[in-house]
Parts: sequence; structure tokens; C-alpha cells
Amino acid sequence: MRNVASYCAITGEMVNIADAYSHTDELDFSGTVEFDRRLGYRSQSFLTVPLKNHNGFVIGVLQLINAKDAGGRIVPFSSEILPMVNALASQAAVSIDNRMLVDELKVLLDAFIALIAAAIDTKSPYTGGHCQRVPVLTEMLVKAACEAKEGPFADFDLTDAEWYELRVACWLHDCGKVTTPEHIVDKATKLEAIYDRIHEVRMRFEVLKRDAEIAMLKGVLAGGNPEELRAVYESECATLDEEFAFIGTCNVGGEFMAPDKIERLKKIAERTWTRTLSNRIGISYAEKKRREAIPERPLPVEEKLLEDRYDHISPREGLRLSAPGNQWGFNLQAPEREANLGEVYNLSISRGTLTAEDRYKINEHMAQTIVMLESLPWPRHLRRVPEYAGGHHEKMDGSGYPRGLKREDMSVPARVMAIADIFEALTAADRPYKPPKTLSESLRIMQFMVKDQHIDPDLFKLFIESGVYKDYAKQFLTPEQIDDEEVAGEAALAKAA
Repeated sequence: MRNVASYCAITGEMVNIADAYSHTDELDFSGTVEFDRRLGYRSQSFLTVPLKNHNGFVIGVLQLINAKDAGGRIVPFSSEILPMVNALASQAAVSIDNRMLVDELKVLLDAFIALIAAAIDTKSPYTGGHCQRVPVLTEMLVKAACEAKEGPFADFDLTDAEWYELRVACWLHDCGKVTTPEHIVDKATKLEAIYDRIHEVRMRFEVLKRDAEIAMLKGVLAGGNPEELRAVYESECATLDEEFAFIGTCNVGGEFMAPDKIERLKKIAERTWTRTLSNRIGISYAEKKRREAIPERPLPVEEKLLEDRYDHISPREGLRLSAPGNQWGFNLQAPEREANLGEVYNLSISRGTLTAEDRYKINEHMAQTIVMLESLPWPRHLRRVPEYAGGHHEKMDGSGYPRGLKREDMSVPARVMAIADIFEALTAADRPYKPPKTLSESLRIMQFMVKDQHIDPDLFKLFIESGVYKDYAKQFLTPEQIDDEEVAGEAALAKAA
């Protein structure tokens, strides 16, 4: 507190001292004396002024030393110049306060962006640390492009401001996923919605087996041959067990649904079971409205074992993002329906677990990302964030989404992010629905994508030759994934050439 600057900062009072050496008993000027001794200087008059922001808080101290008169002699600071010094201090305080405010807002923006990315990854276990890893890999490959001394990227470079712009875009590249329903992002089986509806189907098979048992027992009571009736019952149960096992396999979606399998599925679906309870009781208002489209049939009622019912369909309401000539330039082709939960329809999916409606909803996250980012008032130095973040699902031949851009329509950072997004997805070890691919498998897939004009060939070549793929692998891949990295890289580069 005896230090003059500290005293000024704590009390918020201006301190005017005519001669520091005569005030050593009141304030501590030992540092000043030592400074003078080492440099052969003589500090005499001091004017120490607090710098206060608009809230009256002291954010710094302005100290003037050794005032001089017209003859160049050191004199005390006169009271006449105090208003001018106070004005100077106010201007300095405004400048410092503005700089601090800018820095604080930048820290807040960075933290908010990181929070959004973490929330997206936390929302679904299927994305894991995707939003954290893609920025790392993108920066690694962009850095390699900046360091290139020859070739197509010899003249490419980024300023500090452009690097920050890229980092913001990387962290927000999947922000549109906040609009994608979890039951679609996490759809692990064909019949899964909010829950896996295979359990409903299983119960219907259980009902059919009980019906078969009741029929056998009634036949015995009516005087039928017990052995023949039991044989029929056991045969029927064996058939039902085998048919349910087939449906269960279809639901997992691990095998290609060939036409003969789909025909068998439809045949099994024609079986009927008897429902004796109303399906209009205890349901939500929305489901009740859908079911009211058709009058309820008198109970008991026979129903098919598997159905594509009218209440499974959600009609599409509006084409905001996929309408022709939409303001964002999207060329997304929207399915006729918003959603289709039909049981036969979903079980007939040829590959994977997603219907055309599901895939559209997932692909729509890219359009939502662009809509969200373009709605923000980005400052000049961040104006390309939407373009960088919104292009990582585009393909070099124009067959990507949501805008169908071609290679020449995309900036280098946007093309880099496409490669980073694909490589991270292939090698990610935290996706419950698939095992992670090895380094050689991932590069092999990507070299085919180069041939199909899906990813940039020059950037893929740089990705291999610079060793970025190896550096990333050592940091994020498991030891089991890293096979012969040198051979894998050389092979991928040769096949892509």
C-alpha cells in the first residue's frame, strides 16, 4: 500500500508529489531510488493518476515523471495541467476498457462455441468426440498446406485473423445437429423410434403361440388325437420361432435385404392376430388425432402381424429448406413424407437402418448449420465462418449436399474440412454402432473417394505426403488401428493417383 502506484490504484485518488526523495517516509520509493542508481537518473516530481472505466472501477494507473518548465528545469506538476491529465487518463481508460471488453467477449465466444460442440457430442453417444477431433485434424492439414513450398498450395497461407476464423468454423461445423431428433441420430435398428418396436412384434408372436396352444388344448377337449394335435402345435411354434428370428435379423440391418428376403418378410406380415383391446385408450393427443382419421373398428378385430398403417405416416408440412429457389441455394430433395414408421416399410430397408425420410432428416443438419450460422451478424473478420462450416458434406463433382457445390466453388479450408470429417468418422473408436476402421482401411476407402471425385485429390495427396494422417493417428487412434502406416499411405497415394 506504501507504493505510490498501489496507493493510487486502491484509493482511486490522484497523487501529486513534488520530490520523491523527500517523501520516502510517507510512501515507498525504494524501487525508484534503485532505478535511479543503476541508470544515473534522478526521478523527482511524480503525478500518479487512476484510470477509471465507465463504472468507476480502477483498471490501471497513469504515472507521469519529472515535469519541466520552459527552461527545461524539473519542477512539480502544477495544478493548471491537472484537468488536461485527467482528460488524458479518461481517454486511456476508455481505450484499455474497450480492449479488455473485446478480449472478454472473445473468451466468452470461444467458451460458448466449445460448449455448443460439447453439447452436440454429448447429445448422442454415436458422435462421441467428433466435434473436438475434426477441428484438430482440419488445422493439421491446413497448416501443412500453409507450409507447402511447391505444388498447388505454394501460395496458400492464412493470417492470424484467418486462422481464428477457421477455428470458429471448425467448432461450429455440426451445430445444426441440435435440431436432429435423437431417435434418428441414434437409430440402431430398423424398427427403433423412441424405443425399439421389435418388442411389440415379439409380443404378437407370443400371442400367436398362445393361440396355437389354446387351439391344441381345445382340440384335445373335443376328443381329438392328442399326439397329432401336439405335433401340429409344436410345428406351428417352430415355424413362428423361426419367422421371428428372421424378422429379428432383418431389424438389426446387418445384412443386405435382397428381393427374396423382402418377399418373405411381406409373406410373414400377412399372418393375422386378434386384438381385443382398444388402441385409442391411453395414447397421446397427437397419436389420437392421427388415429381418428379412420373410425375405430368393432372389437375384437383381426390385424396383420406387420403393417404399414395410416397412423405410421407423418405428412410433410412445408418445404422451407428444400423448396425450389430457396434463399440459401439448397438443392436437397425432400421425401414426400415427413416420417414413415411403417413396420414392413422399415424392415424392408435394403442397407443399414435408415429410411429415406430418416436420411433426409440427418442430411438436413447441414442445411440447418448454414441457416443458423448465416443468421448471425458475423464481424468482417469472421464472415467466412458459414462457408467453411457449411461445405464439409459437399463433393468435388457436385453430388454432395446441401448446395451441390463443385470443387471450384469451394475454398481450400472448406475442402480440407470435408477430408477431416470423413477421416475422423472412419477411424472414430467411440461409435457404438460400428467398430473403428484401421488406418489402411480408412485410407483405402478415401482413395476410392478421390477416384469418384468426392474429395479433393490435391489435398488428399498432401494429407499423405505431409504425414498428417500419421500424426493424427498417433494422437487419436488406438494401437490396434495403426497397422503398417507407411505402406498404407503409399498404397493409398498410388491408387488415388
